[in-house]
Amino acid sequence: MPALYLVQQNTKIRIRNRRVVVEDEESDPPQPLLSIPLSQVEQVIIFGNVGLTTAAINAFLEQNTEVIFLSQRGEYRGRLVGHLTPHVPLRRLQYARLNEPNFVLEMAKNFVRAKLQHQRTLLLRHQRQNPSEEIQLVCQQLEQALERIAHKTTLSALIGVEGSASQAYFRGLRCLLDPQWGFEERNRRPPRDPVNVLLSFGYTLLAEAAASAVQVVGLDPYAGFLHEIAYNRPALGLDLMEEFRPLVDGVVLWCLNSGQITPTDFEPGNDERPILLKHEASRRFLQAYEQRLETQYTHPLRQMRFPIRQCLIEQARQIAQCIQSGVPTFVGMGFR
Repeated sequence: MPALYLVQQNTKIRIRNRRVVVEDEESDPPQPLLSIPLSQVEQVIIFGNVGLTTAAINAFLEQNTEVIFLSQRGEYRGRLVGHLTPHVPLRRLQYARLNEPNFVLEMAKNFVRAKLQHQRTLLLRHQRQNPSEEIQLVCQQLEQALERIAHKTTLSALIGVEGSASQAYFRGLRCLLDPQWGFEERNRRPPRDPVNVLLSFGYTLLAEAAASAVQVVGLDPYAGFLHEIAYNRPALGLDLMEEFRPLVDGVVLWCLNSGQITPTDFEPGNDERPILLKHEASRRFLQAYEQRLETQYTHPLRQMRFPIRQCLIEQARQIAQCIQSGVPTFVGMGFR
């Protein structure tokens, strides 16, 4: 089920007759902007100054609806979650597998392999439409990186392969964008051009969706294999999202190349955020992102068609199965 995104500032979420009601607090009296049955709300994503009544908080906790808080510009702030799923044995196994170097390395290899394969697929798809020698070269480099993965014996060496391949990938992605966007490379903290602003925005949303999927199947999102475990960093959620990153890249390409978002949708910021996405443009980007997550795709193991959002959960479930069996045979989605 799609998430409920709230981007309009100075609004408040209330519960009336088992319905989620969003009201404009600046009008007198407050005017309702949205009303939806509580049972249809599985996740709420709040941007900036949006309030919740105590009744709304209690209702969301009662039905285990996750509420994610982002800044007005899309930076992650925190989340409201209900009870943990009762999967203590699974989590114990998850922590135990972290002490098995071979298991950790093989799982990490699978995550990187799935990501690079999807990146290469995205570039090849566009290469067929608009042939480019640079993209062809980048695809060859990605293929070579995929071949090197199997021979890496340490996590640091694997991360080195992934880093070099990602740099090459973004060179290829640059070829698919009009030079007016000024995209040269992937940068963040802060993103310094409009393309990187959208990439960071989309990756933030995807990271939250992946962390939620991990929690749904009973795993600890903070105990991952590829990403380093650090305080308040959902390492396993980030592991899971790796192969889905090109979905965000595709949304960004579509928004910019179709004219859905134009250079006038950005404005200068400050030293901390030099380029800002305007609010109305963020709504259009969120709509495009949600449409992509609702796209149906055949899961390689289940052989059933699911929305991409559900595929995240199915992939998280596959991670749980690998942990339970002790066999690190995670299989990527094989996006085409």
